Amino acid sequence: MIDANTISQVDVTGNTGKASGVVLGVARTRPHSKDPAIVTPTENPAKPDRRVFYGWFIVGAAGLVVFSSGPGQSYVFSIFIDSIIEDTGLSRPGISGLYMASTGMSAILVAIVSRLADLYGPRTMLVAVGLGFGAACFGMATATNIVLFYIAFASLRALGQGSLNINSILLVNQWFVSRRGKAIAMMGLGAVMSSAIFPPFARYLIVNFGWREAYGVIGVVAIALIIPVTLLVVRNRPEDLGLHPDGSSEPPVSETRQAASGLVRNRGVFNSTDFWLLALSLGTPGLVSTALVFHQTSIFEEKGLSATLAAGVFVIFSGSSAVSSLLAGFVVDRIGPKYLYAFSMVSLLAALVLVVAADSVFMAVVYVLVMGVAGGAHHIVQGVIWAHYYGRHGLGRVQGSAMTINFCASAIGPLPLAIFHDLTGTYTLGVLVMMALPVLSVLALVKARPGSGSPVVQPVGELPRVP
Repeated sequence: MIDANTISQVDVTGNTGKASGVVLGVARTRPHSKDPAIVTPTENPAKPDRRVFYGWFIVGAAGLVVFSSGPGQSYVFSIFIDSIIEDTGLSRPGISGLYMASTGMSAILVAIVSRLADLYGPRTMLVAVGLGFGAACFGMATATNIVLFYIAFASLRALGQGSLNINSILLVNQWFVSRRGKAIAMMGLGAVMSSAIFPPFARYLIVNFGWREAYGVIGVVAIALIIPVTLLVVRNRPEDLGLHPDGSSEPPVSETRQAASGLVRNRGVFNSTDFWLLALSLGTPGLVSTALVFHQTSIFEEKGLSATLAAGVFVIFSGSSAVSSLLAGFVVDRIGPKYLYAFSMVSLLAALVLVVAADSVFMAVVYVLVMGVAGGAHHIVQGVIWAHYYGRHGLGRVQGSAMTINFCASAIGPLPLAIFHDLTGTYTLGVLVMMALPVLSVLALVKARPGSGSPVVQPVGELPRVP
């Protein structure tokens, strides 16, 4: 176990010095050490700082956790659907209903887990959720009836899609303020790698061993990745190691007054119209994009395009989203999340226009590219906006409540398009109606003044320190 009191920033100057040891690339030394290889900011402020901020190791660990959440994501579960239907006799509508119910359960659990993260810290929650996630994979592998299958699948979605991701975001938000966007963007590369690696890996296991054995194997992989990196690398806050966010020598200016008064926002946040305007606005991309992705094959076939194309363009979407996320991560630190969100909504509106007009392979590719741009930008906004307006203290409760709304919107999303299709025989009218949502979302965001009037009355409760 790494002694949290002895971890400093990592020296990359090439000096050998007299460091007492290195564990996982983290330099160890005694407090107030004058070792020339490891100099704290107060010992030699004139010396250029060439050390690596430990927060970047946190970003790497969080990215690995996000990568490991793949078995609970839609892009992996879709690989299992046909095999599960063939083996269990479940209908496709039944699987779809199970998907919606499980996503709803994820919405509830993410609110609970994020509040527990405020009490016990993301590190403890990642260990608990990681073990539960692995157990859910084993549950999928061994379920013998519909009840056990539902419990296992609901747990898989709730822990993988929701809890692992929200704790990773909360963790990175604790370590970064001025460079938060860049950090969230780099963490998001874990999701990109997951969507590229887990589906073919799962397919290989299913073909060669069976779908139950495949879930068992990926459960072992998830535990083997999540638990060690959490125990060995993750620390809740930079203050636990005597550091400040972003590797600065002083606390963030935005938090100095709050820390000095020892106060944090109370439940009045949730009585604020501004909070709900912001939360409902941010639910729009999840609702619209989930609806389009869920019905994508059917939409493409209605346009005379093949189901193979509908599946193949996900690669283009992933690439476009990854590039958009990286660029947005650098931009949001300069212009703030509101302007970036407005850009993502304009992109989403353009995607809705394009999907109506998509009657050729070229137009379909353009549509998917624009969808990726919108999704990548929104991913960054969703990761930084709550900490941006409400600070790091008590962030789990605020962001978790907002994410609950987002998950509910995603669960509802496919239904309106399905209803319009059944009523009219086409998806066009439903998509046209959905075009109003990005516009209304931007108007709500313009009206909202989050974080400006929330009462500040409760004592700050620090996250637990790690021995």
